[in-house]
Amino acid sequence: MKNVTLLATGGTIASAKNANASAVTAGISGEDLLASLHEAPEGISVRVENFEAAGSYALDLETIHRLCARIDVVLADPAVDGVVVTHGTDTMEESAFLAWCLVASDKPVVFTGAQRHAGQTDTDGPRNIADALRVAASPALHGVGAVILFEGDIHGARYVTKAHTARVDTFRSVGLGKLGEVDMGRVYLYRKPAQPRPAISASRIDPDVELIALGLGSSPRVMKIAAAQGASGIILSAFGRGNAPKGFAVEVEALVAQGIPVIVASRCQEGRTHAVYGNDSGGVTLVDVGACLAGDLSAIKSRLLLAVLLGAGCGMDEIAHYFSYH
Repeated sequence: MKNVTLLATGGTIASAKNANASAVTAGISGEDLLASLHEAPEGISVRVENFEAAGSYALDLETIHRLCARIDVVLADPAVDGVVVTHGTDTMEESAFLAWCLVASDKPVVFTGAQRHAGQTDTDGPRNIADALRVAASPALHGVGAVILFEGDIHGARYVTKAHTARVDTFRSVGLGKLGEVDMGRVYLYRKPAQPRPAISASRIDPDVELIALGLGSSPRVMKIAAAQGASGIILSAFGRGNAPKGFAVEVEALVAQGIPVIVASRCQEGRTHAVYGNDSGGVTLVDVGACLAGDLSAIKSRLLLAVLLGAGCGMDEIAHYFSYH
């Protein structure tokens, strides 16, 4: 018999229309979610913990830091084989990535949820939970790090993203593909991540890292405003290989001189940043004035990694190492 703990955090999977039917709100307990399964997976004993019930759009970094710490405590029990986290889809990829960065245990950590709330007759929640329990109980997932199980697909936390606002197959690992799947109740893992998890020990997650999306002709004044308002780091969601509009290199140099790290990610869905272009604020110039390139890590997840590294007390050299390595 495998033992899996289900940590319920709310989200669409735990939501239904409120009394006056004006909105959908979270509040269904983990026990009720478990009771909603059409068919409980065989050979798996499930213990439920209700962590916090909220839509994932309402969660913050401090809450997910506590969630990751709780996951490690639960997995430290030798009798526990894995953890399933029920979570809203809006920020699931971010929480899963933080678990990938922070959770020390090599036991399976599986995030899942639903796109159709629990009050709908065709809700996808029960099937996703059942499959997630199977994945969390599978020894094949040992050492893989946090994953998302959705619509039968297993996605690694590093690359997965929510790709559609409403479809039940919303999660994709764009350009790279899923790690495996659950088919007819059986778990199939086809590949494992090539890079090891960082397993960073951080006493906190810095909430003051700002993400700035760039568009044609954007002004660097938002960077200056963010720094003046106490930003501890800046992520630029930049063009192509990691290029920015005119004027950004000057502002990057000023912020780096103040000890504020600037990470340049690409707004493209596939490919890596690379210092190729020069002149005003091309990638070569941005790197020359002190920016770090994010490699193939998205801007959203670059923000989280920098927030974790700053929370762990890392300096500029360590930060540059983590982003160059990954």
